Amino acid sequence: MSKKKIAIIGAGFSGLSSACYLAKSGFDVTVYEKHNSIGGRSRSYSENGFVFDMGPSWYWMPDIFEKFFADFGKNVSDYYDLVRLSPSYRVFFSDDYLDVPASLDELYALFERYEPGSSSNLKQFLKEAEYKYNVGMHDLVYKPGINISELIDMRLISGVFKLDVFKSMSSHVRKLFKNQKLIKLLEFPVLFLGALPEQTPALYSLMNYADLVLGTWYPMGGMQKIAQGMYELATELGVKFETEIDIQKIVVDKNIATSILANKKIENFDALVSSADYHFTEQKLLDEKDRKYTAKYWESRKMAPSCLIYYVGVKGAINNLLHHNLFFDADFQKHSKEIYTNPKWPDNPLFYVCCPSKTDNSVAPEGHENLFILIPVAPGITDTEEIREKYFKVVVERLKAKTGFDVKNNLVYCKSYAPSNFVKDYNAFKGNAYGLANTLMQTAHLKPSLRSKKVKNLFYTGQLTVPGPGVPPSLISGKLAAEQILNFF
Repeated sequence: MSKKKIAIIGAGFSGLSSACYLAKSGFDVTVYEKHNSIGGRSRSYSENGFVFDMGPSWYWMPDIFEKFFADFGKNVSDYYDLVRLSPSYRVFFSDDYLDVPASLDELYALFERYEPGSSSNLKQFLKEAEYKYNVGMHDLVYKPGINISELIDMRLISGVFKLDVFKSMSSHVRKLFKNQKLIKLLEFPVLFLGALPEQTPALYSLMNYADLVLGTWYPMGGMQKIAQGMYELATELGVKFETEIDIQKIVVDKNIATSILANKKIENFDALVSSADYHFTEQKLLDEKDRKYTAKYWESRKMAPSCLIYYVGVKGAINNLLHHNLFFDADFQKHSKEIYTNPKWPDNPLFYVCCPSKTDNSVAPEGHENLFILIPVAPGITDTEEIREKYFKVVVERLKAKTGFDVKNNLVYCKSYAPSNFVKDYNAFKGNAYGLANTLMQTAHLKPSLRSKKVKNLFYTGQLTVPGPGVPPSLISGKLAAEQILNFF
């Protein structure tokens, strides 16, 4: 008997994950990718001797990656070398900076230095965050979000108050800490979730546990090594890949997807997983009668931020940067409101600088530094070359003020990447970089569904569906979509 054929649109993390799980289960799997390389938003490119990761740069939640590879009898170390960063990262304020240590004892001492007596509160905060992490990342996120009954679980019901679902992150942090620098440090991980800290459930202090306890890591060679490892695993399992494939249409007959029109050729299959942008798949690849969600529905969704990125190569060493650096030397609240409350280009933005050449000499020529500079911005915002040039001047001037290094006079290479590029390269709804906002009304079964309600054998995965944005959730999303296909057959 011939194997059931599964087509997967997109070779990002969630598509690669689905491909691996489905191939392991005995399906004939083919992945169709728009670009000429694997990895989706985690692609990389080389220029002038520099190797730039184009997307994700933080490696948190190492246990989720280990769990993924363990499902196939493998280890992370079979595919890439992982190192823990120490210090984890640096935070620049207007008047000084702090380095976040990898050691918990050093972290407690750091908090004491800024706010005497706060280390005991930090221990309490992290203990509660550990509980949320264990429930959230080892239980909640593995539920497919098909219906509300999944949440009727005695562990979840009995722990609802311990999970702080109905308390804001802002109030939770401020109840325990008074120093504004420590507050910013603890609130920063939720900046990319899609709402202000006062509107984000305190459940997400689980990200502080991931950050401060589980640590910040780096795969040598860059984040694209993760996708490369998953690709190698997928090919070992028999998955086939077709790159530079432009998909024009999903063909549906009597509520069953029968084929895709790709590069003007018909490709048949028994079931389809789309890890492409959910909105694009529904609104552009399906006929109106086959869509579950309307254009009005999508317009009503609250999105997480987009971003303006610069890939920069410079000659010389930047002595006052770490691998990860947060520039909080501007008004945190004002910039947050310019993303979420009154969407506009920020007056004086916070920004992030990744300098992987501090850890990995393979990503830059000798005597040079590799910089990835990111400004979070509102989704749906219009960008121009003039805007890109304006903000590049802003960030390099502030970087010079804080580090003493003159990027402008040592510049070897620079390329910008903004919301319009996310639309062009990934068909990203409103140019989003981080998917849907993680609000209460966009959680679990309230997110766009993993399963199409109109097309019986069409399934979705990725950051606009369950469980949400981020690399670890994408690995989980791929597994959940694969399980739905197993249930279908």
